[in-house]
Amino acid sequence: MPGFVLERASKRMKQYFQEQLQQAGCGITIDQWVILQELEKQDGLSQLEIAKATFKDAPTVTRIIDLLCEKGLTHRITDQEDRRRFQIELTEAGRNKIAEALPIIEKAREKTWQGFDEERLDALMHMLNEVFENLK
Repeated sequence: MPGFVLERASKRMKQYFQEQLQQAGCGITIDQWVILQELEKQDGLSQLEIAKATFKDAPTVTRIIDLLCEKGLTHRITDQEDRRRFQIELTEAGRNKIAEALPIIEKAREKTWQGFDEERLDALMHMLNEVFENLK
């Protein structure tokens, strides 16, 4: 039953993080946060690159990016080499939204991992990465 326990914990984490963003009036969902965070790491990714990096399907990423563009947090730039592709970039408002949401996310992370010392957290990360690698 480890798969069930893992899925249950993952879903609860997502719900909790979503609740925290909503209660703070942040105006973004946890799925939108994941995309913004990925763009902060590497701005100008294509929608397909974002999908691969976040393990989301392409139509879902397209829908999330549409919403982020409507909110003025990202914008699409036509790829110079392939005009059918777009690069997604953060706007200044997007960078500001990350700065606004980050303390909320960090506080939620602290609650999530309370009671875990560094050794236990490292062991958990190692085991989860092994599961991931086993399924490649």
